[in-house]
Amino acid sequence: MASVASTIQLIQLNGQRNSQSESICDPDLTHEPWDFDALAPTYGPGASVLDPIPSNAPRQGTLPREYRELPPEVLEARIRAAKETLGDRLLILGHFYQRDEVVRHADYVGDSLQLAQVTSTRPSAEAIVFCGVHFMAETADILTRPDQAVILPNLAAGCSMADMADLDSVEQCWEQLEEVYGTELDVQGRQPILPVTYINSSAALKAFCGRHGGVVCTSSNARTVLDWAFERGQRVLFFPDQHLGRNTAKAMGIPLRQMPTWDPRKRLGGNTPETLRDARVLLWHGFCSVHKRFSVEQISHARAAHPGVRVIVHPECPMDVVDAADEAGSTDYIRKAIEAAPAGTTFAVGTEINLVRRLATQHPDKTIFSLDPVICPCSTMYRIHPGYLAWVLEALVRGEVLNRIVVPDRVAQNARIALGRMLALNSAPTVQAPEPAFAAPEPVTA
Repeated sequence: MASVASTIQLIQLNGQRNSQSESICDPDLTHEPWDFDALAPTYGPGASVLDPIPSNAPRQGTLPREYRELPPEVLEARIRAAKETLGDRLLILGHFYQRDEVVRHADYVGDSLQLAQVTSTRPSAEAIVFCGVHFMAETADILTRPDQAVILPNLAAGCSMADMADLDSVEQCWEQLEEVYGTELDVQGRQPILPVTYINSSAALKAFCGRHGGVVCTSSNARTVLDWAFERGQRVLFFPDQHLGRNTAKAMGIPLRQMPTWDPRKRLGGNTPETLRDARVLLWHGFCSVHKRFSVEQISHARAAHPGVRVIVHPECPMDVVDAADEAGSTDYIRKAIEAAPAGTTFAVGTEINLVRRLATQHPDKTIFSLDPVICPCSTMYRIHPGYLAWVLEALVRGEVLNRIVVPDRVAQNARIALGRMLALNSAPTVQAPEPAFAAPEPVTA
């Protein structure tokens, strides 16, 4: 099966249609990332294109013309040559959502939790090239030694969800919550409220959690982290993704009325003091633009077209989508579930298209397709192109470090505390046939 990037090009060549009658969510996806790096700050084309980007978002300078004009096969050969020259001095990490043309060069491929853990496994690596997005590279810098350089091939590879919660807004929220809850511990020694940030957040917000007794979570361990948080806090402020927080808390038996949403643009997040006092989980008004695209209607269509289909979605999807699916779990959970399924199984998957297409290629004995019929990749992951990877690797061969991500010590120290709490909790064994993280009691039929 063709990669997502090449499929998009085929759609362009065939008048926005290819042999499978697919379409793309934004025609600008046919342009290369450097066309957008030269413009005003933007996430670029893709699922996040309509999200407002902060004015202080990192900007990528112009990629040298040489790397913009090299044919794909030459870029691939030069990347491989640079890797061979650098040897064990180099570690390349690739997120599951990366384009195939980049992820094939990664030494490790995984989700946010796995890649956070693997940074310490290659002590000989002088440079860690992170093919992901900005918050992931920050996390790698926090967890590695000062003498190890963490590099992001394209500085404009941000995350629209992470940008939906900034430090000033969270601190203002915290001040208002302290006005409502006070700061006294209860008889069990629990804080009135404890912060939990999804790993899809800035280093500054991870540091905020470290300062206030909080913790980081991923979609792989959110329930474990919330159990830990409720042992230490009467309530949880969960940011920036409302859907992961809501789906996880609901699966734990917390009623929806005790999960108000916090809108940072409104006083008390748009809630009354009474609502806040009754709350167990306060959900920041943030979301993933990729997973927000999936719908119950898409699930109904999949069930009608493929009787017996197994619908599996990411917990960043809206609650009604998770409820309508057969199960939900992290990107690694989805991968393992598909690997463990018998030949002939049909999967409709609700997560980023690059991963879905890759799984379909890796498992030709199964039918695997995206719930969303429109190709709409994560626009920020899509910023990483082989041209940028070749550029930073060949600079390393020359002894130059480009696009290094450095988290200030004062931020890294507290962020490391919050990340350390998360990593200490992650002791679940790897299984071949994972239990559903979120399973619907009765699948929705067409």
